[in-house]
Amino acid sequence: MFNFLHYFSPQPILFSFGPLTVYWYGFFVVLGMIVALSLTFHLAKYYHLRRETIFDLSFWLIIGGLLGARLYDIGLNLPYYFQHPWQTLAIWKGGLAIHGGIIAGLLIIYFFSRRQKINFWKLSALIVPGLAFAQAIGRWGNYFNQELFGRPTNLPWGIPVNPLNRPAEYIANRFFHPTFLYESLGCLAIGSILLAANVYLIRRQKLNERRYVWLTALYMILYSILRFSLEFIRIDATPSWLGLRWPQIISLAIIIFSVAIIFNPHVFYKKN
Repeated sequence: MFNFLHYFSPQPILFSFGPLTVYWYGFFVVLGMIVALSLTFHLAKYYHLRRETIFDLSFWLIIGGLLGARLYDIGLNLPYYFQHPWQTLAIWKGGLAIHGGIIAGLLIIYFFSRRQKINFWKLSALIVPGLAFAQAIGRWGNYFNQELFGRPTNLPWGIPVNPLNRPAEYIANRFFHPTFLYESLGCLAIGSILLAANVYLIRRQKLNERRYVWLTALYMILYSILRFSLEFIRIDATPSWLGLRWPQIISLAIIIFSVAIIFNPHVFYKKN
């Protein structure tokens, strides 16, 4: 596969039929949602949650997650969107920031849990395995859009990037780190760990409020470590502070919060 990626030149359009154009980015986003929903529905019965409840939550998570991811990206690139306001709706070109989706998702789960009188951490623990797998799939949309790649590299799995998509300072370079692939494989591993943890706890009938907190925190810590590490080789424009890129700062904040809820779970959850 790596050898194939080294020589293959991806195109953003999957197919066109008359006025209809389907993009690889949208295809992988939808595919990720389907996989996440399928896994979540399967796990829901072991969490003793009704299928209808999960369907309602999923609807709001999809809408709110996409909106949050888009608004977050727009906020990080305001000068560009001020100059090109019509691009704010062009999500098929990319521009969905996962941290914005996560923040929006947590808010939606919080308000949904209050309305339905369901433990917040129970819902979040149920969602995160599917979310990790959805991220693993969705990152392939970045590959076909030729975006979010890393620094130039001579490694045999480096991917070619069209000159139109290269930053000006790297115009003479052809091959770049496939950070989309690194993150996709990392999210696949995270999803597998979370799924294995769920299977272990379900089989031993040890799913409880404390474990819900741990499962949620485990996802946030593992993904934040992955994202923090990959930012060292990513070259897409983003704000920075004290030598750290903005996603690294957010990742550190998430890690600190997650460690806090692991060691002080009674502060962050209560029975509903």
